[in-house]
Amino acid sequence: MKTNKTSRATQALEKSLTVRPTGKYVLRLFVAGATARSRQAVLRVRQLCEAELKGRCKLEVIDICQQPKLARDNQIVATPTLIKEFPRPVRRFIGNLGNITGLFAELDLMTKGEIAV
Repeated sequence: MKTNKTSRATQALEKSLTVRPTGKYVLRLFVAGATARSRQAVLRVRQLCEAELKGRCKLEVIDICQQPKLARDNQIVATPTLIKEFPRPVRRFIGNLGNITGLFAELDLMTKGEIAV
């Protein structure tokens, strides 16, 4: 009996790894002011949303200079920081957002067998 339950759990896990969630992604990007680095981070994340998540993404850009309380509440220690709030689990990507493949892997946006270029 126990083996059968384990087998079903393993099959369910494998299926969840191969199927991309159909709901919307909720992303929060924390930047510091209107610097070139902040603008580049916003541009890269918007490109990611448009090209890969195709309308299944809600992006909230937060300037920690204007909203320091949100930075404290979300424990932001460096910018840019991108947080994938939904679907769970929550994932964080801190620093250079230039590497799309790394960003996909860190935020758990890649599904089994996909290769992001």
